[in-house]
Amino acid sequence: MSATAVVLFAHPSEENSTAGSGFADRVAQLSGVEVRRLYDLYPDFDVNIEREQAVWNAADVIVLQHPFYWYSCPALVKEYLDVVLEYGWAYGPTGTALQGKSLQTVITAGGPAESYEPAGYNQFSIQDLLRPFEATANLCRMSYEAPLVLHSANHLGPDEKEAFAAHYEERLLNLLARHDDTTGKAA
Repeated sequence: MSATAVVLFAHPSEENSTAGSGFADRVAQLSGVEVRRLYDLYPDFDVNIEREQAVWNAADVIVLQHPFYWYSCPALVKEYLDVVLEYGWAYGPTGTALQGKSLQTVITAGGPAESYEPAGYNQFSIQDLLRPFEATANLCRMSYEAPLVLHSANHLGPDEKEAFAAHYEERLLNLLARHDDTTGKAA
């Protein structure tokens, strides 16, 4: 059995997505990758905790893919993490369900890269602003992977978006291969 990944794609207005939706569609074509569109599954924010914990249990790699909203994630991602990552299951003395899994964030941001620097418009780097996700991974004994960020997402042409999509696909395949190697699963 090969390593698997689940991509939790959350865009509150996916019909207006100029990049993220296409990226989710592309990685959904990869073997061992499941894309779950959270706003389609839970439009009322009533997350099925048991079902989602089973999804996390089955995956080696969990990807949080979403637009960068107010220096964080859309509201449904926050609600989802709040209810799914329960004490005693995801963290705490007996909460070891996610130990050894990888957490990857894939973000589309409207602003250019230089706006996310100490001297830039936003005064902080994306890595600094995404620290809560890293802290969550650490608490759950997961490996936090460096964020993958597409800057100026609404202003890029097809070639730049294609390059990012290829990089995203490569990153995901490398994470899956790494989990195949470390768990002794057949590739």
